[in-house]
Amino acid sequence: MREAVLYPDGLMDFAKLHGTGNDFVVIDARALDRDWSALAAAICDRHFGVGGDGMILAARSDRAGVRMRIFNADGSEAEMSGNGMRCLVKFAVDRGIVSPRGDEFDVETGAGVLRVRITSEGGRVTSVRESMGAPRLDPRDIPIAVEAPAPITEHPLRVDGHALAITAVSMGNPHAVHFQDGAVEAYPLGAIGPLVERHELFPRRTNFEVVRMLDRRRAEMRVWERGVGETLSCGSGASATMVAARLLGLADDALELRVPGGILQLEWDGAGDVILTGPVAEVFTGTWPE
Repeated sequence: MREAVLYPDGLMDFAKLHGTGNDFVVIDARALDRDWSALAAAICDRHFGVGGDGMILAARSDRAGVRMRIFNADGSEAEMSGNGMRCLVKFAVDRGIVSPRGDEFDVETGAGVLRVRITSEGGRVTSVRESMGAPRLDPRDIPIAVEAPAPITEHPLRVDGHALAITAVSMGNPHAVHFQDGAVEAYPLGAIGPLVERHELFPRRTNFEVVRMLDRRRAEMRVWERGVGETLSCGSGASATMVAARLLGLADDALELRVPGGILQLEWDGAGDVILTGPVAEVFTGTWPE
C-alpha cells in the first residue's frame, strides 16, 4: 500500500481523473496535513494550476475502505460528488489503497458511508456503480427557505426575468432542478446559474440543474455547480434529477441522462438509495510544487 510521496524539495504526487468530463485532482492524503482549501484553489486553477472542477483527498477511514474529502475549485469543501467518488474509487483501487474482496466496498463521504461496485479491465477500474444514498426532501435538510411540507416541487422562482419551477432535492448537498421543454444547450446557464446558486432561497447556496425530458427513460441535463460554475457533468446533480423526475411523474425507475461529458445511468424506485453508474478515466499523473 503506497503512501503519497513528499519529496525533499516539497513536491507532492497527484493524479488527474474525470468522470464524464467532470475532472478532479486526486491526492493520497492519508499521511499528509495541509491547508487543503488554499491548495484546492491553487491546484484547480486552469491557467496557473493543474486545472479541475475540484480536488479530492483519499483519507483514512475507520468506517470504510477509504474516506473521500472533496473541495470545490474555489476552495470550499463540499459534502458529496458522484463523479468525484468514481474518481476516488479508481484512484484508490488502482493504487492498492483499497483492496476489495470481490468487486464491492464502502466509501466514507460527507453524505455518509456509501457502497460502490467496480468494473475493471486489465486490472484497472473503468466504471463504477455507486449508491448515492437516499434523497433528503425536507426543506430544512436541503436547505431551502420554504415553509411547506416535503417534497418541494415546481416552486416558483423568478431570476433576472426568467421564470423557474424549482424541485428541491438534497443528495448530501443541495440541488435545485428545473425542467423545461426546450433543448438545454440553448439555456443561458452562465447568466442564470450564479444567480440561482446564491439566491436568498438557499441559505447554503445550491447546485442548479436545467433538464429536458426526451421520454420517460431518457433526459438531457446541464448543471451549474455550487463553488465551481458550469461543469460537463455532476453525479449528485444527475441523482437529484432522477429523483425530481420521478417525483413529478416524468420518469419511471431508470433514466439514461445525457450530460455534455457523456452518459450516466440512474436508478431510483421512489424509496431508498439512488444508484448511479458511469465511466471513469485517469488522464495523467504529476507532482505539485508546494
